[in-house]
Amino acid sequence: MKAYVLIETSAGKTRNVKRALGKVKPGRCKVISLDAVTGPFDYIAVVEGPDLDAIGQFVTAGVGVIDGVMRTTTCLTVAIG
Repeated sequence: MKAYVLIETSAGKTRNVKRALGKVKPGRCKVISLDAVTGPFDYIAVVEGPDLDAIGQFVTAGVGVIDGVMRTTTCLTVAIG
């Protein structure tokens, strides 16, 4: 399963958040890519994991607790057609 995790950081914490994201222990999930973006979010991470629960745990217990992360939005990929 793949998800896009949109991450908003607090002012002045963007670089610290990037460093901390690189240190998150993958467990059952892993960050495939991390891109800085413009707009309401600061980063978009592509995360892969075995199921929805694993991705949810990764986002809440791994990403959401990083100092400077204000908000995350997780967008799961789906098959259409």
